[in-house]
Amino acid sequence: MTQVTVSIGSNIDRDRHVLACLDALADAFKDVQVSRVFESEPVGFEDGRNFYNLVAVFHSTLTVGELQTWCKQVEADNGRLPGSPKFSPRTLDIDLLTVGDQCGHIEGVDLPRDEILHHAFVLWPLAELLPETPHPEVGRSYAELWAEFTNGDQYLWPVAFTWRGRTISRPA
Repeated sequence: MTQVTVSIGSNIDRDRHVLACLDALADAFKDVQVSRVFESEPVGFEDGRNFYNLVAVFHSTLTVGELQTWCKQVEADNGRLPGSPKFSPRTLDIDLLTVGDQCGHIEGVDLPRDEILHHAFVLWPLAELLPETPHPEVGRSYAELWAEFTNGDQYLWPVAFTWRGRTISRPA
């Protein structure tokens, strides 16, 4: 079993789509752990509502390609249209961040995902969920990387969120 991390985001009917994604993850991969849910302003475009973002970790025997196909199917099941512009509102966005310690272009997916080091909405929840885990490429822990993160143009904050009767997130 390989440890997998994914980022989850939505800015259209956010609660419904994040809950649907978490349910799909829990149904497919029984040991899912999730970070707090953060609200963030859109990065890269201004025409859009704020996002909900979080990170999930689980273990799987699926290949990178199979995991990517699974993610894209859950997105499609939640109304995400294939080929939609990169910087546009979305019902659900699920991105593979890491699959074990694999690095490089694997089965059509770049691992680890670049966004880990460049976007607060990925690094902060990842650092909270797996603080001591080293980034597969740079070898430093996510907590260290978050402590040194300097892109102050990205605003995000934790929000109240409940999943399956359990509070997984509270405002700061």
